[in-house]
Amino acid sequence: MNFFKWTALGVGGVVAVAHIGVLGHIITATRVPEAPVINFPGGDYSSYKIEAGKEGYSIEYKANDPAILESQKSLSLDKNKKGFFGGGTESRREWRKDQFTMDGTRNLGGVGGDGEGKLTAKEEECLVADAGARSQGAMAGTSIAAGVGVPAVIGVPYVGWLAAGWVALLGGRVGSTVGSTVGSVFNDC
Repeated sequence: MNFFKWTALGVGGVVAVAHIGVLGHIITATRVPEAPVINFPGGDYSSYKIEAGKEGYSIEYKANDPAILESQKSLSLDKNKKGFFGGGTESRREWRKDQFTMDGTRNLGGVGGDGEGKLTAKEEECLVADAGARSQGAMAGTSIAAGVGVPAVIGVPYVGWLAAGWVALLGGRVGSTVGSTVGSVFNDC
């Protein structure tokens, strides 16, 4: 009789432990997975969106939303010109759209070469070379205009002195543009 009691108790214990194990497995298998707890830094312009499903979850977080503020301006100008040498009409239509960051800085359409607003060494070298080439070109253009163009127009009655100044200014402007072009070719810019 003793043998029968121990056998029944052993079989009953195995069945009880098996049932407890099966119940534990069923309970944990039907539990819905939880999304992790993430503490987003909050602010006046912060936003986030969480989408969770059986496949997993996705998080979209913006620390500064809206990041860019926009301003739009338009100008319409119709003007009649009158003058000693004739008149005309001027008709201008301008439209401007600016983007600003929240601290009031105007977005100029990009950053410098290294992504942080600083110029690279090559860009800085090209900038310095262009300034020098423009200066030298303007000096050469003014000199050529003063030697060739000014003597040709200085003899015009009443306005010769004015035309001579225009020729010198035009020579400087053209020389500056040509100097910039030549300098960019020679400096690989």
